[in-house]
Amino acid sequence: MNSNNAGIGVFGGSGFYEFIENAEGIKIDTPYGSPSDLVTIGTIGDKKVAFIPRHGDKHEYPPHNIPYRANVWAMKSLGVKSIIAPSSVGSLQADIKPGDFVVCDQFIDRTWGRKDTFFDGPVVHIMGANPYCETLRQLAIKVIKSHNIPVHESGTVVVIQGPRFSTRAESAWFTNMGWSCVNMTQYPEVILSRELEMCYVNISLVTDWDAGCLGIEGVEPVTAEEVRQVFSSSNEKVQKVIIDMIKQMSKEGCGECELAMKDAIMSKE
Repeated sequence: MNSNNAGIGVFGGSGFYEFIENAEGIKIDTPYGSPSDLVTIGTIGDKKVAFIPRHGDKHEYPPHNIPYRANVWAMKSLGVKSIIAPSSVGSLQADIKPGDFVVCDQFIDRTWGRKDTFFDGPVVHIMGANPYCETLRQLAIKVIKSHNIPVHESGTVVVIQGPRFSTRAESAWFTNMGWSCVNMTQYPEVILSRELEMCYVNISLVTDWDAGCLGIEGVEPVTAEEVRQVFSSSNEKVQKVIIDMIKQMSKEGCGECELAMKDAIMSKE
């Protein structure tokens, strides 16, 4: 077995480094170019963990230019079975407040032009009905509750292209559709992970009410500074949740997500 093999992967912000013991940064080449940064391999408890900051260590990759395929492929090449993917989101509903967590179970894709599949041939139709691993979702909910953090146990994240924030009209549309939150990175990261048959869970940290959430008088459109402030104040909570999840996770995945490609390939031999 490769000594760098890790059963668990994390995509997220660079602050996670300090929690990994015996950390070593390794360079991985993939058929899809280089990942966002070196992959940090280390341990948390008795678990080997691989970590990639999706925006790069210096936050140099905007959402539409993140090398998603390289990042996900790198995780798979290291033997990762399960991925935890925290992200910041804007709320679209009055009851989802800044500082809350949302454990999404659905997404709406509003991106364009991103390389969003490993299969440019043969023809593959992967099931997308339930894109997030239910086993990891339930674990995340349990751990978040144990930290007394307000959590919404399901939700739909609408993924926009970025890097700009929504217009008021777009935000009103998303709210009226009943969607929970808005983000720029969940797609195609979650579907690429599913194509490589890895469990994947998103923990959405609510940093703001999007472009003035409907039904909340006086809420102003989000600014980048507002996002930074709320994310910074809640980042420690996110990290503690992830660490506790890792300590409780199986090294082998849930047993279902690893069958995601079963019967998906349509081309004939």
